[in-house]
Amino acid sequence: MLSLSAMSVAAFDTRARAAFVVDQGTGTVLLDKNADLALPPASMSKLMTLYVAFEAIRDGRLSLDERLPVSEHAMSYKGSTMFLNTQDRVRVEDLIRGIIVLSGNDACVVIAEALSPDGTEAGFARYLTRRAKDMGMMNSNFTNSNGWPAAGHRMSVEDLGILAQRLIEDFPEYYPLFNEKVFEFDGRAPSNTRNRNPLLGLGIGADGLKTGHTSEAGYGLVGSAKQDDRRVIFVITGLDSTRARAEEAEAIVNWSFRQFAQKTVAKAGVPVANAEVWRGAEATVGLVPSEDFRILLPALSGRDVAAEVVYTGPIEAPISAGQPLAELVLQPEELPELRLPLVAEKDIPMGGFPVRVRTAAEVLIKRFLTGPEASQ
Repeated sequence: MLSLSAMSVAAFDTRARAAFVVDQGTGTVLLDKNADLALPPASMSKLMTLYVAFEAIRDGRLSLDERLPVSEHAMSYKGSTMFLNTQDRVRVEDLIRGIIVLSGNDACVVIAEALSPDGTEAGFARYLTRRAKDMGMMNSNFTNSNGWPAAGHRMSVEDLGILAQRLIEDFPEYYPLFNEKVFEFDGRAPSNTRNRNPLLGLGIGADGLKTGHTSEAGYGLVGSAKQDDRRVIFVITGLDSTRARAEEAEAIVNWSFRQFAQKTVAKAGVPVANAEVWRGAEATVGLVPSEDFRILLPALSGRDVAAEVVYTGPIEAPISAGQPLAELVLQPEELPELRLPLVAEKDIPMGGFPVRVRTAAEVLIKRFLTGPEASQ
């Protein structure tokens, strides 16, 4: 048994109907409130349209400079729009910025119709649902491209968190667009030029991603913030005002960074424990991490965190360096259990004839002293 120093931290008491907070680097879930409940996502579901658009650009099926036509269907959307009309042919980059900064419902449909398997927004929505399942988003169903209120259009906050992480990790070249505060498209919508994300520019590391609001969904935000080498991704929904959304989001960011810290609990190549070896040239083998183990723990030191090395042994030779042999099991206070793999420090070949004779003698002696069941 090992011991690591940490202190219990109180869970964040959120006013949101559903909330999900994850530390990106360690994958530690810091907050889970109704996280798997499928709810109306409002404009936060535009992130899925953006993800598929970025995939199409990466794969060469779409380019940033390409100009796309605007259909009557796209122009018909109300709410937050870029005020596009059927005379427009709009650059893909402008459509993407219009979705991110202006939350353009019409811009989403233009992208959707260009990429849809059958040329329709409904066909694109069906594709989004299939693609979401492929990405592990099991509580998502799309009926449109932009989150306009519709029966069956649902996402869980956990799914939105998965999507945010994929956007950040899969498309780092486009992620800075989510930090853009103003986009004045063609000067035609002076009242809709500013990003609605209330955290941008507050100096707390916030740099994305997307707000959402409908009367059914309430006010929500998919957000992310980075401070030093840590990034936190969070999703909140079901709040009753823009003010409540802003206050809740800022409080979650501050709580996530102030109450938790990454700590190195084991270094690559440094033995954590030794395992007994059966019929080997050496009696034990070191158990080491293949890389540095950094985990998230409550920031203030105090209580001990129990850590246990678990393996089935003795381990029969020969053993190869890097061979998985054991796990380091940690149970931090108020956080999920962690199971980290340990591998063999070095090669342990089979022992020679003297080793086999000694092993046989040990078995015989054990049987003599404790009975034949001891050798089983």
